[in-house]
Amino acid sequence: MQARRLKPWFFAIEGLNSFAVVYFLNYLFFLLRDEHGFGNRENLAVCAVHGLCYVLASWQAGRFAQRLGYFTALNTGLVLMLVSLGLGLMAGSVAAIVALLAVWTTGMCFMWPSLEALVTEGESDRGVARMVGVYSLTWSAAAALANFTGGAMFDHLGPHSIYWIPIGIHGVQLLMVFWLRTRPESSVLIHAHKPAPAAGHQPEAAALRQPIKPKAFLWMGWYSNPFAYVAVSTIAAVIPRLADRFGLSATQSGLLFSLWMFVRIGAFASCWHWNGWHYRFGWLLAAFAGLVIGFMGMVLAPQLWMALAAQLFFGAAIGLIYYSSLFYSMDVGDTRGEHGGLHEAALGLGVFVGPAIGAAALQIAPGLPNAGMWTVSGLLAAGFAGLGWLRWKGGKRRALTPAIPHTGGMPE
Repeated sequence: MQARRLKPWFFAIEGLNSFAVVYFLNYLFFLLRDEHGFGNRENLAVCAVHGLCYVLASWQAGRFAQRLGYFTALNTGLVLMLVSLGLGLMAGSVAAIVALLAVWTTGMCFMWPSLEALVTEGESDRGVARMVGVYSLTWSAAAALANFTGGAMFDHLGPHSIYWIPIGIHGVQLLMVFWLRTRPESSVLIHAHKPAPAAGHQPEAAALRQPIKPKAFLWMGWYSNPFAYVAVSTIAAVIPRLADRFGLSATQSGLLFSLWMFVRIGAFASCWHWNGWHYRFGWLLAAFAGLVIGFMGMVLAPQLWMALAAQLFFGAAIGLIYYSSLFYSMDVGDTRGEHGGLHEAALGLGVFVGPAIGAAALQIAPGLPNAGMWTVSGLLAAGFAGLGWLRWKGGKRRALTPAIPHTGGMPE
């Protein structure tokens, strides 16, 4: 398939997008702290708004990409992000910043499902696993680099560099998408037609040797990923105050609190090259336990070295949970644009719920500075118990599934 020649370009767009998105969003919380006096409660509330928009936009953006074409979705997303960031340079009030963040988030949601689908389109079972691996390593490496260097850029180029640096990156991406759309190889990708039911994609052989139906793993992956991003989004919003607690500048914070992101890269690489975790519940359960331990260690540690050690557990857990959700989204079924959108919507649910609960706890108990973090920790522990319940429920369906029929739209 000649369209495969374009996949390095899709990965390049993905990496640029990840760098721009992480730099803008993670260091927006530093800007709000420095220019508007925001603490944990206010930053968590802003992050919750971002997450709510993420939930509402992701699923529909995936359906949009599936029906109107991946390139149309990419162009739509980039234009929305460029316009919102450009206006953000002139925004002076918190209300304007939050409104533009909502528009920016909507634009971002058009990007990820389309890129996820483009890099796996036309691949065999083994090819899907390989492409998901490259995809995950690409965005996570760019994200780690953005967070690692972002503090220094914020300190030396000024707070408003969170707007103009991503503007430049998204402009380059837009030119790349326009060029790719003109390539003859792109003709089969302009519209993502759904395959006929008879040509339904089947998951890899390991899925058929388990007592749990493959779709149960898909649902468990979608269930776990929001909890992972409950933790990720909460930490992103409170990093400025964690930096204050440990006496760190933005530059130092970026260097030290990027450790878990680099550990996540290692987890992605391991998940890519070793498939023994595929359709194995024990690995997902262990990752969820590591998620709870790592989160509590990072946000509640009284000493910096403890927070750094906790990042080892946190990064490994996030890596396996995210990879599970994305892999099962691509391996179970044919409508990858829609499944990618559902994967992102589940992620966005966590981005909304975690910060919302943390902000609410701080609003109710303002005299307890760690109330929000203990509340989110309790939510993660409840999620761990819920995963065990899902496994028990799925385990009662003992019949092995020989194949998965094509299902359009929402999974059964």
